[in-house]
Amino acid sequence: MKQPILVTGGAGFIGSNLVRLLLNSGESVITLDALTYAGNSANLENLKNADQYEFVQGSITDQNLISDLLEKRQPKAIIHLAAESHVDRSIADAGAFIKTNLEGTYYLLEATRQYNADEFRFIHISTDEVFGSIETGAASETAPYRPNSPYAASKAGADHLVRAWRQTYGLPVIITNYCNNYGPYQFPEKLIPLMITKAIQGNLLPVYGNGEHTRQWIYVEDHCQALKHILEHGEIGESYNIGGNTIIDNLSLVKSLCAILDELHPRKDGQPHETAITMVEDRPGHDLRYALDRSKIENTLHWYPTTKFEDGLRQTAAWYLDHRPWWQELLKNRYKGERLGLLHQD
Repeated sequence: MKQPILVTGGAGFIGSNLVRLLLNSGESVITLDALTYAGNSANLENLKNADQYEFVQGSITDQNLISDLLEKRQPKAIIHLAAESHVDRSIADAGAFIKTNLEGTYYLLEATRQYNADEFRFIHISTDEVFGSIETGAASETAPYRPNSPYAASKAGADHLVRAWRQTYGLPVIITNYCNNYGPYQFPEKLIPLMITKAIQGNLLPVYGNGEHTRQWIYVEDHCQALKHILEHGEIGESYNIGGNTIIDNLSLVKSLCAILDELHPRKDGQPHETAITMVEDRPGHDLRYALDRSKIENTLHWYPTTKFEDGLRQTAAWYLDHRPWWQELLKNRYKGERLGLLHQD
C-alpha cells in the first residue's frame, strides 16, 4: 500500500462516501471506525476486497491504537470525521459526545504531535452548529462561536483544541465547517432519510414545532469533493466553510420531498404523501436558522458545489427506494424510527 490517508469515522455517512471518492481517485485509504450505532460496516461492504484499502475497527479515544496506526502505516494525512453527531441524542446523553468529540479529538492531536511526518495534514471536520442560530445572512469563518446544544458545544470545544494545537505545537491542521448533508448511506434518524423511510412504510411524517427551522443543505458527494480539494490545496492553519446552494425551512423541504415521492413511490390509497405530515413537539433549544458563507473557499480555492438541491433530493429518494434492505436492517436492529431528544418521555 502506498502512503495512505487515514479517515476516522470512515464507516459513517459522510465518511463512507469520502472513502469511495478517495479510492476512486487513486488514493490509498485506511478507515478507522468504532462501528457504534451509526457506523455501519455495510456502508463499505463493496470495498472490503479493494486494493489500497484497509479497515481498522477501533475508537479515536484509544490513543495507543492511534499511535500504532501512525507509526506502522505512515499516513500522509488524517481526515477526522469520527464524531457523535445527532443533536437529539446529545440532549439525552451528552457524556458520549464529550467523550468522543472532545477527548477523541485530543487523543488524535496528541498522537499526531508525536508523529512528526513530512508534508502531513490533519483535516478536522466540524459543523455549522458551532456558530449557533444565524438570524440573517450567513456565518463566515471568523463568526463568534455560540453553540446551543451539547452536540454543538462538543464540536466547538474540539475546534478550539485543534486551533490551540496549531498555535502551541505547530500542528499542520485545517478546520472545515459544513452545513447539513444529505444523500446515500445517511443513518435514518436524520431528517431526510427519516421522512423517506417513514413515507415508504406508510407512516406519519413528524416535523418539529412549526416547521420554520431553516437549514442550508449540501449533497454529500459535493461535500466530499470539497474535502478532497481542501486536502490537496487548502492552506495550513486556515478554516473553510463548506456550504451548499440551498437554504430552506424544514416544512418546505419535507413538502418538496413528498412531491418527489408522489412520483417515485405513490401511496396505495392514492393520497399525496404531504397529507401524512404531522407537527410534533419541538426539541429543546432548537436553533432556528443555520447558514454558512462559503465565499472564502470559492475565492481562494475556487471550489463550488455542483449538485442542484432538487436533483440531489430526487437521487437520495431513489437511493433509499432502491436500497431497502440496507435501511430496513438498521430499523430492525439499531433504530426503530422513534422520537429522540425529549427531556421527558410520554
